[in-house]
Amino acid sequence: MNLLTTLWTIPFPNIDPVALQIGPVAIKWYGLAYLAGLLLGWLYIRRLLSEPYLWANDRPPFEAAKVDDLLLYITAGVVLGGRLGFVIFYEPSYYLENPQDIIAVWKGGMAFHGALVGCLIAIWAFARRNGVNPWSTGDLVTAAVPIGLFFGRIANFINGELFGRPTTLPWGMVFPEAAFHYPNVEPTPRHPSQLYEAALEGLLLFLVLRLLTHYFDALKRPGVVSGVFLAGYALARSTSELFREPHFAHAFNIGPLTPGIVYSIPMLLAGLAVIYLARTRDLK
Repeated sequence: MNLLTTLWTIPFPNIDPVALQIGPVAIKWYGLAYLAGLLLGWLYIRRLLSEPYLWANDRPPFEAAKVDDLLLYITAGVVLGGRLGFVIFYEPSYYLENPQDIIAVWKGGMAFHGALVGCLIAIWAFARRNGVNPWSTGDLVTAAVPIGLFFGRIANFINGELFGRPTTLPWGMVFPEAAFHYPNVEPTPRHPSQLYEAALEGLLLFLVLRLLTHYFDALKRPGVVSGVFLAGYALARSTSELFREPHFAHAFNIGPLTPGIVYSIPMLLAGLAVIYLARTRDLK
């Protein structure tokens, strides 16, 4: 780094990834982020169900008491889907050689696109078991998902992982973990892309969905919120990928493409299709 770049670089706040240590038990910020996202999402879904005017004919799809069961389904979908998604989408060769590490979630390694697939299966299973509209169930879940995404990206930042590409902007930070993969260019200031993702995938997407549910009657058209979430996340993630360092040595690092962008393209197309179908479907 030259002297000018060094002067403008913001030191990375080396926060201990362990939030609380009780004897041999370590509670990490990453785990707390998942917990906060799930619990706040649970509360938000209950709140949406308690406001009948948001729904067609002033009738929510199911009573708030069922949200407790829904939380269990979604938690299983997030954890299992997120872990298997990381194994399959990002590190398949490593886990083929080390299958015992597949269950070692405490070592890190979760993928949003895998968690999405897990949640879709969980939503379908919950709706089928309880005899409720799967589209409305999906709308409830996706309206709350950005809350978890926000906390998850903040935890990524605290861990110093999923850091950004090199930058000369004043808010560039040197992430210690970057030296493991790019020792020849480190230390170098990088985009704090985790914070960009927290703002786009979390805060902005939540506000867009909130606007739709409370001012444009989106919940009265089952599927609209789900479709906007899918398309909105795909656009937010793809935008963030322009500033985020691509996953090291991944096969989908092709020109301007990254794994995050490649996996988001089907989301965008599916989201647009779901919005179209929701807006053209006859309401009963």
